[in-house]
Amino acid sequence: MAKEVDPQNTSRAMAFKLWLNAPNPMVTFFKTLDVTNLVKIGKKKHLKFNMLLDWCIGKAAADIKEFYLLPVGDKLMQYDTIAVNTIVKNKNGEVSSCDIPYSEDLETFNRDYLKHTAQVAESGQDFDLSADSMVIGTSAIVDTEIDGAVGMNSGIFNNPFLIWGKYRKKFFRYILPISFQFHHTQMDGAHAGKFLENLQKEINGLK
Repeated sequence: MAKEVDPQNTSRAMAFKLWLNAPNPMVTFFKTLDVTNLVKIGKKKHLKFNMLLDWCIGKAAADIKEFYLLPVGDKLMQYDTIAVNTIVKNKNGEVSSCDIPYSEDLETFNRDYLKHTAQVAESGQDFDLSADSMVIGTSAIVDTEIDGAVGMNSGIFNNPFLIWGKYRKKFFRYILPISFQFHHTQMDGAHAGKFLENLQKEINGLK
């Protein structure tokens, strides 16, 4: 559930004042992840790579309190839960948006991922949880390798956003360059860096 909060009563008071109406408040970090563990687990347990990465993204963000705050219009909103968005190719050959509620339990997250992405693919209708959860956006361009991507500042959607392409093999490891875009009102570079560090740890620690 989302509720409006007074920025002055949060740790983002100064950032709200400085960055909410900035011409370009979005910041993008680039990082190359070692995703060898995800590739191996996915193949061994017949789990989708993007589902595993989405779950690790949610888990990496769950303990960082800034992820539960988001500037929406001229307000600062606070959420109780987070979700991870994925882009789905639908039956019409177009793409639709699908939000997956984050669960600490991987089996639950995988079940929701398969259920909702299948529904979206068949119906062509977006599945949107943004009214209830702070949604982390993702976009996977799986047909090609990319070194990074910079998102856009639409002025409408301020959600954090990750973009990646096809993972690549380097010697005996698999690596994946990603970009992470965030609104400076929501978090600072230190929070974003901690999130990316957490993400690598969650990938490595998945069993």
